[in-house]
Amino acid sequence: MKEARQAPINSLWDDAAAASMSEPELLLYRSNLLGSDLRITNFGGGNTSAKVMMADPLTGEQVEVLWVKGSGGDLGSIKLDGFSTLYMDKLQALKSRYRGLAHEDEMVAYLPHCTFNLNPRAASIDTPLHAYIARKHVDHMHPDAVIAIAACANSRDLTQKIFEGELGWLPWQRPGYDLGLKLEQLSQSQPQLKGIILEGHGLFTWGDTAKSCYETTLATIKRAEEWLNANVRQPVFGGQALAPLPAEQRSALAAKLMPLLRGKISRDEYKLGHFDDSAAVLEFVCSRDLEPLAALGTSCPDHFLRTKIRPFVIDFDPGHPDLDAVVAGLDEALERYRADYIAYYERCKHANSPKVRDANPVIYLIPGVGMLSFAKDKATARIAGEFYVNAINVMRGANGVDTYVGLPEQEAFDIEYWLLEEAKLQRMPKPKSLAGRIALVTGGAGGIGQAVAKQLLQEGACVLLTDIDAEALAEAKGALAKVAGKDSIASAVANITSEEAVEEILTASALQFGGVDLLISNAGIASSAPLEDTTLEIWQRNQDILVKGYFLASRAAFRMMKQQKLGGSMVFVASKNGLVASAGASAYCTAKAAEIHLARCIALEGAPHGIRVNVVNPDAVIRGSRIWDGKWKQERAQSNKIDADDVEAFYRDRSMLKLSVLPEDIAEAVYFLASDKAAKSTGNILNVDAGNAGAFTR
Repeated sequence: MKEARQAPINSLWDDAAAASMSEPELLLYRSNLLGSDLRITNFGGGNTSAKVMMADPLTGEQVEVLWVKGSGGDLGSIKLDGFSTLYMDKLQALKSRYRGLAHEDEMVAYLPHCTFNLNPRAASIDTPLHAYIARKHVDHMHPDAVIAIAACANSRDLTQKIFEGELGWLPWQRPGYDLGLKLEQLSQSQPQLKGIILEGHGLFTWGDTAKSCYETTLATIKRAEEWLNANVRQPVFGGQALAPLPAEQRSALAAKLMPLLRGKISRDEYKLGHFDDSAAVLEFVCSRDLEPLAALGTSCPDHFLRTKIRPFVIDFDPGHPDLDAVVAGLDEALERYRADYIAYYERCKHANSPKVRDANPVIYLIPGVGMLSFAKDKATARIAGEFYVNAINVMRGANGVDTYVGLPEQEAFDIEYWLLEEAKLQRMPKPKSLAGRIALVTGGAGGIGQAVAKQLLQEGACVLLTDIDAEALAEAKGALAKVAGKDSIASAVANITSEEAVEEILTASALQFGGVDLLISNAGIASSAPLEDTTLEIWQRNQDILVKGYFLASRAAFRMMKQQKLGGSMVFVASKNGLVASAGASAYCTAKAAEIHLARCIALEGAPHGIRVNVVNPDAVIRGSRIWDGKWKQERAQSNKIDADDVEAFYRDRSMLKLSVLPEDIAEAVYFLASDKAAKSTGNILNVDAGNAGAFTR
C-alpha cells in the first residue's frame, strides 16, 4: 500500500488581494491561508501573531500592540475578533513578576491586565511564546513533517543537519511563560535564525512582513518533507504484515462493530463515532510495528489532548475475520485499557490534580479495517481521528529516518491534567439535552421532517435524514447544515418500503455516527377517495408506506438499540385520523390507526430494554407540507365543498382553539417525547391538533 502523492505545499499568497489590507487584516489573511491546509497545522492547533503600531485609545500615542490568536478557535476559520490584543510594554513589564517554574501558571492571570482596547478575547497560554520573540510576525505551526523531526531520538542533530543552522532547537518543555523566555533568549542570541523547532512539539518561524513569515513557514515545511522522503532508510512501520480487507467489507465490519462498541463506552456519557480507512490509516493498521508503535503513544501535546496518549488496538485478524470473537473479547480488553489508564493516573497524579476523567479510549485501531474514534460529539470524534492521522504521519516520518520517541508519561499527564486545561474544560457550556444522541428521521425532506430535524439538531443531537425524494432531501440537508454544522447532519435517499433499503439506512447511521438512539418515523402520504372509488392500488400504497414502512424502520432501529444496550426512543408521527374516522379516506385512516397500534405493540416489547415508543397525532399541518401541496389538498377541498385556497382557514376554524397547527408545533411535541423530559412515558399519544373533541383519547 502506498500513500497517494499529495500536491506540494505551495504559496497561496495573492499580492493584489493583500495590497489594501491593514496589518491586522494581513495577520488574518496569513492565518486563514495557513489553517486551510491540515498538513501545515491541525484543526484548532497552532497560532499566529503580529506586532502592530496602533493609537492608544486613552492617549492617542502610537504604541506597540501584540495581535495573537486568542484562546480556542481555528486558524482556518478565525475572524479578526478571534485575536487577543495586548500592550507590548505591559507584556515586557510582566518579566518582573515572574517567580520561576514553580509559579508558572500564575502568569496567565496577569495577561488580562495587559489587554489593549478592552478586547474581550481571552489570551492563550501561548501568548508569551509570541510576545518575546523579537520579530514582527511569528507563526507557530504543527506540521507533521516537522514534528516527525522533533519526535526523533536524535532530533537536535537532525535539525542542524537538515536546516544547516537556519533553525534553532529547544528541548521539550510544556508551553508557558518560561518557554517564552527561552524562545526570546535563543532568537536573540542567534539572530540569523529563521525559526526554532521545539522537541516533540512543533515549529516557530518568523519574518519582518506577513508575507515573508508565511513563505518562511511553507519553505521550512517543504524542506522537512523533502528531506524525510529522500532519506528513508527502513520499511515504513516495519513493513506490511497484513492485507487490508476490501473497502466494502471494511465499511460493513465497522458498521456492525460501532453500535456494539458505542454501547460499551457510553454508560456515563453518550459518545458519537467516526470511521476512517484512508490510505495512511490502513498502512499503519496493517503494519508489523502497529502494536509497539501504538504503545509508545503520541508526542505532540495537540495530538494526545484530543486522542489520549495511547489508542486501543482491537484484536482482529483480517485473514480470518471473526466478528463474534472480537465482540466476545471486547469487554475484557476494554476493562484492561481502563485499568491501565487509571493506573497511569495514579502513578502520575499530583496532590492538586483534577479527578480522573473518562478512562475509555478515544482511538480504536482495527488491523486490516481502519480506525474508529469516539467522542462526546461528532465533530470532536472526527477531529480526534484527524489528529491521530497526524500522529501516524509523525511516526512514519520519524521511524523512516531515525527512531520515534513518544512523550514521557509524566510529561503527558502534566499536560492532560494541567490545571489551566481543567479550567478551560470547566468553562465549557453545559451539554444540550440531546448531546451525543443519534436520531433517524424518515420523511425528512417534508415540512414536518425538516422542522423535527432542526429541533433535534438545536438540542444537540446528530440527525440522519432520509427521504425518497433525492432533490428535496439534498436541499433539506443543505439548509439544516447551516443550523448545526455539517458534522451533525447526514442524509440517505431511501424507500422505506424496501427491507434492504431500510437496513442500508441503519448501516449508514452506524457508519456515520455510531448507531441510533432516536427514531422519528415521519414518512407519509395522504389519499382521499370514497370507499367505492378506493382502488386496491391506493389501499396498498397507504399500507406500504404508513404501515409496512413504519414496521421496517422500527424493527431495524429496535435491533440496533438492543445491541447498544443504551435504551432508546421512537416517536411515530401518525394523525388525528388514526383516532377519528373521516368519510372518503378509509385507506389513509386505516393505515394511520395501524401505525398507532404498532407503536403500542413495540412499546410493550421495548420497555424491558429501556426503549420507549410514543405517538404524535398532528392534524391539518398545511404550511410547508409537501402532502398538502399536492393532490390531497384538492381532494380535501372537494370533500369539504370549499375552495382549495380556503383549506387552511377551514381547518383552523374547525379546531376548538381556532389555531393553525404548524410543523414547528409537531417538532416540539416530537422533541418532548424523544427526550429525557418524557423518560417515564411510553405507549402514549400526544395530539397536536388545536383541539378536536373526537380525537380525545379514552
